[in-house]
Amino acid sequence: MRSGHRLGHLLGHRLGRRFGWLWGAYGTSALGTWLAFGAFPLIAIRVLHAGPAEVAALSSAGAAAGAAAAVPLGPWVEFRRKRPVLIAMDLVRFAALLTIPAAFALGALTFLQLLLVSVVVAAADITFRAASGAYLKTLVPAEDLLVANARFESTAWTTTIIGPPLGGAAIGLLGPVATVVADAVSYLLSALGIRATGGHEPRPERGKDTRMRAGDLLDGWRYILADAALRPLFFNTALFNGLVMAAQPLLAVLMLGRLGFAPWQYGLAFAAPSIGGLLGSRLARPLVTRFGQHQVLVVTGTLRALWPVGLAFLGPGTAGLLLVMGVELGLIFCCGVFNPVYTTYRLERTENDRVARTLTAWAVTTKASTALLTAVWGVLGSLLGPRTAIGLAGVLLLATPLLLPRRTATLGPDPEPAPSHA
Repeated sequence: MRSGHRLGHLLGHRLGRRFGWLWGAYGTSALGTWLAFGAFPLIAIRVLHAGPAEVAALSSAGAAAGAAAAVPLGPWVEFRRKRPVLIAMDLVRFAALLTIPAAFALGALTFLQLLLVSVVVAAADITFRAASGAYLKTLVPAEDLLVANARFESTAWTTTIIGPPLGGAAIGLLGPVATVVADAVSYLLSALGIRATGGHEPRPERGKDTRMRAGDLLDGWRYILADAALRPLFFNTALFNGLVMAAQPLLAVLMLGRLGFAPWQYGLAFAAPSIGGLLGSRLARPLVTRFGQHQVLVVTGTLRALWPVGLAFLGPGTAGLLLVMGVELGLIFCCGVFNPVYTTYRLERTENDRVARTLTAWAVTTKASTALLTAVWGVLGSLLGPRTAIGLAGVLLLATPLLLPRRTATLGPDPEPAPSHA
């Protein structure tokens, strides 16, 4: 866990020991998640002999139900200390995932258990992200939020590159249940890392009325929709993420089916371009320093929407593989710059006593819209063909920059450029 703190020093801008532990905890759990990437569908298919409908339900219904379960947790988290919540969510995920190898060893594993675990993990994921955003604002100064978020983004892309190949090798040698154990242990290590952050965290004040009412469940959405800058960004990210993810299953059908790409080529087409995310996250801070937060947000938010339509022209062979890799590299690079800038912008726009509710509403909406659009594009793919449906998603993505915040809605003029630390 000390690696996060040492790496922060090597990068030239120390954010403190407490952030170092939080960063190390994030990296550990992210690596565990990518090690177990695809483990649930594999277990469902190979161990439980599930069909296509059940496998689809495992990912879409599990995520949607988890998002619904997380709705009341946003207001609950808001008025509690965030570090204990983060530790609790890690331990919940650790315990839930461990039930799978335990049931497998006893010969009692069922599809219903897989589905329930996916719901619990999805709800805990959303709650953890909401609490971590609020906690981060207490750990680092406001001027260092972009540096911190860029490091999280860089770590996310690093684990994306190395996790699936290692997980694939582990699945081949030990089976998919072994990677679930690794994922569970990563959450335990994350909980220990967050506990090591230490420090005093005051309990947030709720006021005289401590009861949570039904109307409180919508506070996050009310806050977002009332803010002239957050509102368009909210719709932009929900629509962009949903359309990009909705096209992925159809792209898999097109590449692995009609165009005859091998599985290793399909994996390479998406793993190799992730290096663009590393580069983009490293450039986020220097670009904001030179051009200003708003301009970087709008330009990269626009550029990332231009790439996916190119996938509609995918053909067979080496040229087709290079096309996919080129499109994904451009898309991921733009996202690598955009994501930490947008995450920082969102935190800066949100009052400290609203962060957990706002981030919960944001994550719930994103997951729900992704599940809905994935289902819709599945139908469109059947009716129109995968290539046409992928092209339609790409065309609609071209309109998403219209939902980016306008300068008149920002907090004010960008601050004077400061020396770059990233």
